[in-house]
Amino acid sequence: MTKLFRYKKRAMTIVLLTAILLISACGNEAKTTNTKSNSNDKAATTVPADAEKTASAGGTELDLTKVTLVIGQTGWGSYEEGFKAAGVDDTPYKVEYQVFQGGNLQLEAMAAKHLDLALTSEIPPIFASQAANGGNFKIIAVSQGTTLQQEVVIPKDSPIKTVADLKGKKVAYVKATTAHYFLLKILENAGLTWNDIEPVELSTADGLSALISGSVDALASYGNAIITSHQKGATTLASAKDILSGNFPVATTPANIEDPLKHAAIVDYLKRINRYHEWARAHEQDWAEIVAKATKQDVTQALETYHNGEQQRPTKIIPTSPEAIASQQDVADALTSVGLLTSKIDVSQIWSNAFDDELK
Repeated sequence: MTKLFRYKKRAMTIVLLTAILLISACGNEAKTTNTKSNSNDKAATTVPADAEKTASAGGTELDLTKVTLVIGQTGWGSYEEGFKAAGVDDTPYKVEYQVFQGGNLQLEAMAAKHLDLALTSEIPPIFASQAANGGNFKIIAVSQGTTLQQEVVIPKDSPIKTVADLKGKKVAYVKATTAHYFLLKILENAGLTWNDIEPVELSTADGLSALISGSVDALASYGNAIITSHQKGATTLASAKDILSGNFPVATTPANIEDPLKHAAIVDYLKRINRYHEWARAHEQDWAEIVAKATKQDVTQALETYHNGEQQRPTKIIPTSPEAIASQQDVADALTSVGLLTSKIDVSQIWSNAFDDELK
């Protein structure tokens, strides 16, 4: 599909979560679990961790044993379970995981000082930056990932055949997420505007229920909601795989950037994410079995989804870059041009390069 402002050239936003990264779960409240340090629950093959009980920052040894990182996730607990399987969960600091339905909810929690690290698509930070105190976050890195499983779907036996048929129809979407943005672009590519449909703002779980019950005519969503909708007979009307960039910003608070202990723990954690993804690519079957159990899908389907996603764009954490900032600026400009943002936003103001050297 054609990308406004050069977006198609980059090809990206719930996860799950990815996209697989941007994957949804049910319920608006976060589910919190605790992971203790030095777990003995390891896979037969593990990836060696390079962090000890201390971390070095500017030549000074830091004791991280009293640090706790509260990590946001979209959908099922991919990092919590994945870290255990890959053998990289032996962090010298404590980790608490909170599961949300979308990156927008993660940033709301971060604004309230309840979250240390959030991984979202490009869209939630744009809207969150308009809140008081700039949303109390800065983007410090990018997780590159697949843009598959981000779709507009229609229920089984729907009379709708093309995107143009959505005119005058009820379409559920998740506000301030990739679903919000790619629905707008998909409509635009079909010659429709936002005003040509009856948009219905719902959570991922409620949107899925509305689609299955027939309360809406179509659903723009991602991750688990898309997986489950297909299991219930829904079909893809349009995909966002060539609309989204595949950039998933990683955010933390300004206070954490300045705190030597939290800063060092975050660097270590982000590096562990990359080691986890390296393990997953080398153990696709093991990864698929974990995902299938958590998302209640067939292992073969989970394996195919993962393999296709990694073939499209291998998942990894990378430092910030002018290209990533420009990509998000294109999205913000597009949202402004259709009135979803009231004024032009300079997204560079919500980015920080404080972690770039450590993540290279």
